[in-house]
Amino acid sequence: PPAPPSAPLTTPSAPGGPGPVIDHDDLALDQGRRMVKAVQRRIDGAALSHLLVTVPIGLISLAVVALLSSLIPVVGLVVPVVWLLSGPLIFNRKVESAIAQRLLGMRRPTPEEARRLDLVWEQVTRRAGVNRETYELWIQERTELNATAAAGHIVAVTRHAMERLPNSRLGSVLAHELGHHVGGHTWAAMLADWYALPARVAGRAVVAFLFLLFRTKHWAGIACGGCLSLTIVQFLFVMTFLEGMWWLVVPVAAGPLLVAWLHRRAEFRADAYAVGLGFGEALEDVLMSEARAAAVPGLPSQGPAPAPTPLGVPPVPQQYPPQPYAPQQYQGQSAGGGRLVAKAAHTNVEARLRNVRLVMSQQLPR
Repeated sequence: PPAPPSAPLTTPSAPGGPGPVIDHDDLALDQGRRMVKAVQRRIDGAALSHLLVTVPIGLISLAVVALLSSLIPVVGLVVPVVWLLSGPLIFNRKVESAIAQRLLGMRRPTPEEARRLDLVWEQVTRRAGVNRETYELWIQERTELNATAAAGHIVAVTRHAMERLPNSRLGSVLAHELGHHVGGHTWAAMLADWYALPARVAGRAVVAFLFLLFRTKHWAGIACGGCLSLTIVQFLFVMTFLEGMWWLVVPVAAGPLLVAWLHRRAEFRADAYAVGLGFGEALEDVLMSEARAAAVPGLPSQGPAPAPTPLGVPPVPQQYPPQPYAPQQYQGQSAGGGRLVAKAAHTNVEARLRNVRLVMSQQLPR
């Protein structure tokens, strides 16, 4: 069995050098042969629930697309059908590569990076019984410890993570992202976001128009904004209580809260998957290191972590910024300008630590 992961190994640098150098090679190699699973991925409860929750807003998106396309002669019926069939295209390898490069700011690994990633990835996929060629490894040029599961076949890590994480911890992060792919979280969330996009764009356009009317500070603009607001409220009331379409309105209104809860469940499942592959202690070390770095500004995000209690919670603050290794599918504007990058979607680190330790404690007696 693989040796338990430890804190990053370091070797002293030469006098006057830049500091200690991390020894990345601390992952025990599993030489045993393991059969590849017939089913490389599935859809678990969190992924299926995510799809079901977004069905109502998807219907609204279809109505928006149909309404806009009806304004164009001839193509009125073609555009909605094409839009419905366009979702699976995001799982085409060439389309995924274009998304990774042009929207998510990713790049192919260099030969040196590829050799190290292949070594760690081979161990992760061997333990999981997954064909390593099913997924592609990419690099993000970002100065944070992060990893991303994107589209249907992409797993990316930041160059900073490659430099700072030893192989055992890098393997735990990759195993977490593989858990998102195997559980179907990545492709389900991407499909849900794609089919919800027209409705969200339309909703944001309406809200932006209302703000524009109220910000005119002119009686005519304010009056138009008030009338439009009352019209929207009346329309929702009629749809919900008089037309009996509460099954459409209520899920759309509660959708963001439900999706946030499902993201939390998906994170727990991906963490449990990594623990099941033997990366529990390494993942725990990564989470604790990130918590300490968030609690103390300027503290290196990786380094020897304090010894954890069996099921306790480390003394870290209650609130944290979004944690790394988020999936894929959520995008935000990068600080450097222009490009879209995957946005972290990880839940509170304390909750994740509790979940990781609970799963590890349940596996010990077996």
